[in-house]
Amino acid sequence: MARKGKLVEAVSYIRTSSAANIGADKDSEPRQRVAIAGFAKRAGFALVGEFTDQAVRGADPIETRPGFSALLDRIESNGVRVVIIEDGSRFARQLMTQELGLIALITRGVRVLTASGDDLTDDSDPSRTMMRQIAGAFHQYEKARLVAKLKGARDRKRASGVGRAQGRKTLAERDPEMVKLARQLHRPDPNKRPISLRKVSVALAEHGYRNSSGAMFSASSVARMLE
Repeated sequence: MARKGKLVEAVSYIRTSSAANIGADKDSEPRQRVAIAGFAKRAGFALVGEFTDQAVRGADPIETRPGFSALLDRIESNGVRVVIIEDGSRFARQLMTQELGLIALITRGVRVLTASGDDLTDDSDPSRTMMRQIAGAFHQYEKARLVAKLKGARDRKRASGVGRAQGRKTLAERDPEMVKLARQLHRPDPNKRPISLRKVSVALAEHGYRNSSGAMFSASSVARMLE
């Protein structure tokens, strides 16, 4: 807990499964807030922020929660290293999901405390440590599988020759006539030195070719046309 006589800054995390605040979950948010505030006061923490995910099920992946993402941004920006929640189920109901979220906080040096005083980030329990290792390995596997899946899709699209696999179209794809003219202007005579990129840009403008802002192409843009 916080040292006596000194308040340690902390933030709270609240999750509700109902956006309309109705049904069995209708009193959830205020109940969680009261429980967290009471614990913070007893334990000597100063709450300096609250992050809430509404209409988020306990099984929903932690990385899809906007409130949790905002919580990570806050932690990374101002140094708060204590997060208080009502209980573990409010963080996540599925153990794997809970552990993945805790891993994200532990790697940032954060402690997660419940309103009853439990430290969910305590690594003295070998079984919890093992579970986090399994969860972390599974998360890495899923991430690698997704990367491989996306790469496979891009490779198949590239092999089919239909369109580009990713990213914006090149200048040559958007306006092949302009690029053809740029190349002709750059080296009109193979036996002579090429014309500067700046002069090519001026000549393109004289032919009516400008960028989307109506200005002449920069030298770097002309260079990309010539690649």
